[in-house]
Amino acid sequence: MKYIKSNYKFILVILSIMLLFLIEFPYYIETPGGIDNMQDRIEIDGYEIEGSFNVAYVREYRATIPTLIISLLNKNWDVIKEDDVLLENESVDDYITRDKLFMKESISNAIYVAYTKAEKQIKVLDTNSVILYIDKNSDTNLKVGDTILEIEGNKITNKEDIVEIIKKYNIGDKLNFKVKNSNKEYNRYAKVIELENEKKLGILLVTLNEYEANPSINVKIEDNESGSSAGLIAALTIYNNLVKEDITHGLTIVGTGTIDINGNVGSIGGVSYKLKSAEAEGADIFLVPKGENYEEAIKIKKEKKYKIKIIGVSTFEEAIEYLTKIR
Repeated sequence: MKYIKSNYKFILVILSIMLLFLIEFPYYIETPGGIDNMQDRIEIDGYEIEGSFNVAYVREYRATIPTLIISLLNKNWDVIKEDDVLLENESVDDYITRDKLFMKESISNAIYVAYTKAEKQIKVLDTNSVILYIDKNSDTNLKVGDTILEIEGNKITNKEDIVEIIKKYNIGDKLNFKVKNSNKEYNRYAKVIELENEKKLGILLVTLNEYEANPSINVKIEDNESGSSAGLIAALTIYNNLVKEDITHGLTIVGTGTIDINGNVGSIGGVSYKLKSAEAEGADIFLVPKGENYEEAIKIKKEKKYKIKIIGVSTFEEAIEYLTKIR
């Protein structure tokens, strides 16, 4: 007690500083994050690569008093409302889980697309249907992140299985689920509801495949990483390990864009941050999805007088075709 009485002012200062950093506001801070060499994440017995394929990323912080103050002083720090980040009926934890699932899906798709294009052996061993989002109109105790194992005793191997089961039931019927989450199994339920004039459960799913590939591959994902925008670059990096020709041609290539199982490249957010990072790191080429992303990147390049070459692609095939022809 004597120590506290004699040092109470100092203790109050420390507590005040801690509160400054701990109190969070309903905003996010977004900033250019930099670039990462995707080759460092891939474990595979592949060919030598002279250049590099790099993922450009965005740093995202929860808003606190210090970060809000910095955002006022730094033009590269933008404040985003939490409502503009979260979906309706979504908690912050659900948002974090959703974004991590998106990344797992992008890597899963990238592996399949790259091996298929390189004509290497790849076989789907298992397909997991994982809950990504739950609609506010749903009547269920399912959780975001649940992997659906069974519905009414029927094993689930893909999304189509779920659709076919729902067709057999009426609106208001309660279906029993067996799911897995964090390596534990749970019994849950969901009622059939009417959405958009159709029988549904009010959930969105993401498909995660497990493969047997030759040569074998492992892609390392850090705990703090999320989002689907690494899909294109991941696929290009894996492909470049599987073929003799080095399509980097010794260049530093940065890119962004989602990729689906068919090799289609999808749009992403944060183009301005990612382009700034690519330019700052002296990259030679910036690959970006065609459409609004490409148009935004070109506009920024002209305004900032960037030197980097910007290439828009809509498919994995287009990216390969462009890179193969570089001399």
